[in-house]
Amino acid sequence: MKVAGKVIVVTGAGNGMGREISLNLLNKGAKVIGLDINMEGLKRTKELAGDKGADMELMQLDITNREAVKQTAVEAVKLFGAVDGIINNAGIIQDFVPVSKMEYRTIERVMNINFYGTLYMVKAFLPHLVTRPQAHIVNVSSMGAFAPVPGQTFYGASKAAVRALTEGLMTELMDTHVEVSEVFPGAVATDIQVHSGVKNAKSVSNYSEEDFKKAKAKLTLPSEAAETIVSGMEAGKWKIIIGKDCKQMDWLVRIAPRFAMKKLAETIKKLHQM
Repeated sequence: MKVAGKVIVVTGAGNGMGREISLNLLNKGAKVIGLDINMEGLKRTKELAGDKGADMELMQLDITNREAVKQTAVEAVKLFGAVDGIINNAGIIQDFVPVSKMEYRTIERVMNINFYGTLYMVKAFLPHLVTRPQAHIVNVSSMGAFAPVPGQTFYGASKAAVRALTEGLMTELMDTHVEVSEVFPGAVATDIQVHSGVKNAKSVSNYSEEDFKKAKAKLTLPSEAAETIVSGMEAGKWKIIIGKDCKQMDWLVRIAPRFAMKKLAETIKKLHQM
């Protein structure tokens, strides 16, 4: 589905990949409804859009609130008269803590935002999307969905649930006008650790020149990730892989899963220590 002239809802639009996805869509002629729990972040996204910001509406939303998501879907359709697609990008990670030491409240927070938030969005918008001549659902999973690492088990579980949900939707909606895509990002240079409340997280805005040199070889820029997602959506791809690290791991985990898990654990540990 070409995005020009379409109305696309983006969750987590107030920072990181969600912000860049929104800007990319606007630059390609789409109208965007940006959702985020942080209104100040949303306002900054619209400001960065410049003149294109006239085609962006902002709605503050906690995607873990099922009733609020249902009402937001109704209001979103009224804003432009229709919604043609949703990109479920919002998500958090956890502190690097093993299963045995993770508190249930943290586990529930990760699952509520990453999985249930995505589920609520799909359930709220799907009845409208199936009425559109063309529509698209994009769910952002993670490399952790197929290769979870020590200390990020519940994050991986939440994203694996998103993967299963998305692939189930693909089969259910094959005979409709609604296309479905799943996104698997590797390491992306965003402030997801900061926004997730990870202890001692370092904002990319505070990276030193040396930090950026290290990150450049290992991390995908949010703008590059956004372009991959939007172009993949327009091409009707069902599986969108972001970053060399994710592409390599997607291949490696198929042929040598045990080695792949060890390799990924080492890589993520190094990134976490930057």
